[in-house]
Amino acid sequence: MSKKPPAHTVLHGDQWANRREGSERVSRKFPTKKQAQQAGRNTARRENTEHLIHKIDGTIGERNSYGNDPHPPKG
Repeated sequence: MSKKPPAHTVLHGDQWANRREGSERVSRKFPTKKQAQQAGRNTARRENTEHLIHKIDGTIGERNSYGNDPHPPKG
């Protein structure tokens, strides 16, 4: 089974949305960042992948991993 690409929570127009890394299309739009973050977190947990939450300027503000973490952590 191949690893799923990370889920990104991004500003899309005047709403927040979630999209897969490498994709231009969004899965669903939300009126608030908080709602989009929750949906993105649920997707990442369900699919054991990473969730990247972007700031309003497009930079990554937070990164969470929900699976395939090395133990003990590297570095």
